[in-house]
Amino acid sequence: MLKPTLALILAFAGMIQQAPKQIIDNERVTVWDATWVKGKSTSHQNKLDQVTVELADASMKITTPDGKSQTTSFKLGQAAFIPKGKAQIEEGTSEPGRHTIVIDLKDVLIQPMENKSGYPDAFPREGIKKILDNARVTVWDYTWTAGKATPMHFHAKDVVTIYVSNGEIRSTPLKGEATVNVVTPGLTRFNARNRTHTEELIKGMGRAIIVELK
Repeated sequence: MLKPTLALILAFAGMIQQAPKQIIDNERVTVWDATWVKGKSTSHQNKLDQVTVELADASMKITTPDGKSQTTSFKLGQAAFIPKGKAQIEEGTSEPGRHTIVIDLKDVLIQPMENKSGYPDAFPREGIKKILDNARVTVWDYTWTAGKATPMHFHAKDVVTIYVSNGEIRSTPLKGEATVNVVTPGLTRFNARNRTHTEELIKGMGRAIIVELK
């Protein structure tokens, strides 16, 4: 029996693809909540540059167009950049399956604002870790400390924030009233630039992967 061609495999995989859920769409990004079920395959070729952020420990088999396969492990909070045009077949191999926030980066580049606020830039800051940096994004891993407010700071760039823990974070702007944000794993928000505020964890835990757009 002849081995199936990659084209046939892709066609079959597309028939059983698990549809991701769109959670954000604007001029800069489209953001998806995606899962890979164990034993099921999906074909994938991204038309735009992407950033992925993992919501759980998991694994997946990846098959490239040349027919080579490998199993890759993912960790909670891990981030990766995938350039446009990459094609592969993906199959979940763990239970529960891979759960990921996928950010499509639209071809819109906006220069950061000049910081005239008199306050420091939002990033870097104490306790933050830079986990990815290229011409499109800088990605940060940050955990708030309970009862310790961040310094008042200015956001010169748009950001996509993906929370990976349960908690309540109070945001106090330079002008206006404070708001308390209840965060849960997978909650994803787009925050536009030109913001000056401070943040404080007041309940639970607070960890987020913050994708700063360039």
